[in-house]
Amino acid sequence: MMEWFTELPSFLKTYWIITLVSTLLFLIVLISTVMGTDSDDIGDIDAEIDADTGAGFQFFTIKNLVAFFTIFGWSGIASSDAGYSNLVVITISIFCGLAMMTVMAAMFYYISKLSSSGTLKMQNALNTIGEVYLTVGANRSKIGKVQIKVQGTLRELEALTDYDKDLKQGNVIKVVELTNNGILIIEPQK
Repeated sequence: MMEWFTELPSFLKTYWIITLVSTLLFLIVLISTVMGTDSDDIGDIDAEIDADTGAGFQFFTIKNLVAFFTIFGWSGIASSDAGYSNLVVITISIFCGLAMMTVMAAMFYYISKLSSSGTLKMQNALNTIGEVYLTVGANRSKIGKVQIKVQGTLRELEALTDYDKDLKQGNVIKVVELTNNGILIIEPQK
């Protein structure tokens, strides 16, 4: 093995060193991600960048740089074995590495867009139609409960009404207002 390596021209030796080191790092990153140890407890360097919600599309991260050098190295070795000149090999390597970084950055960007905080935003309940679950007292005399679909989920929320009659279980209602403490103000749907 060492004979083969010593007989290589220095240009290819450099490519092989870059390739082997970056591939080893790539495998470590891949295994740690699959095993779930890719977090702050082992010192994830990308965590500081990922926590910044202002930078959505992150091109320069440790993972992207490891991927760049891995693809850079392997595409360079393949191009060199195909008989291309050193300048063409470097050009192909850089292009392939940048393409990989772009794909990974885009992938992580779009994956991050899939996540949601799960926080209920009460403003989203305005003007929704629902049904009384527990009787709501007339003229805000008794808090009741209604079932409405908010943010794609059926929820049971507290409600009051300014209507002059109690709204009983099964009545169809519309949310018209919110109090400061998040109680819905409803009216019967006609």
